Amino acid sequence: MRGEAHLATAETEQRPTVLGLIATGRMRPDSGIVLIDGDENASALRRRVALIDAPEVSDPASNVTVGTVVAEELMFAGRASHPLATRAWLGDAGLLADLRTPIADIAPADRIRLLLELSVLRPGVEGVVLVSPDRHGGDPHVWWSLAEDFAARDLAVLVIAGAAAGAVLAGRARRAESPDLDTSSPDSSRTAETATDATSDESSIR
Repeated sequence: MRGEAHLATAETEQRPTVLGLIATGRMRPDSGIVLIDGDENASALRRRVALIDAPEVSDPASNVTVGTVVAEELMFAGRASHPLATRAWLGDAGLLADLRTPIADIAPADRIRLLLELSVLRPGVEGVVLVSPDRHGGDPHVWWSLAEDFAARDLAVLVIAGAAAGAVLAGRARRAESPDLDTSSPDSSRTAETATDATSDESSIR
């Protein structure tokens, strides 16, 4: 729901990414359906809900600089993406000092804020699904505060994290149901590979 942030917990290496793919209409669940505005419409989900930082699907390569990530996302958002525009955007975001830093080396909170801000530049994005922010370390309350801030901007926000982070946020984070996904089965693995192949020509934030 727009204006709200929800937390779903998921364990194992693949499960958070698979859940993120399902929640954004990029993978079909084995059972059940995902609705948007009361309708089952995977195309609308893909257009209106961004999949952020999902391992091996939409996370930026670790050695890519912050400036390169920003320039690419500005281009996909239909904005000027030349070096001056990239520097200006990072300056406004308070992250200009990280222009040439590999994205894997910036502070976890800065990485998450950067990717969230870039995701909502695209026209038509009304929701975001942030996958496994806890894998970068740091205090879960910090990235949950970011999730709440973006929800306050009239976005629907879903964060998928591990049970340990969920325990830290108990009593604060509104919970979303996590479907019972069997990501260890051969069929699920093939589905995840297909979804990755289908989105490999898009940008790091989808």
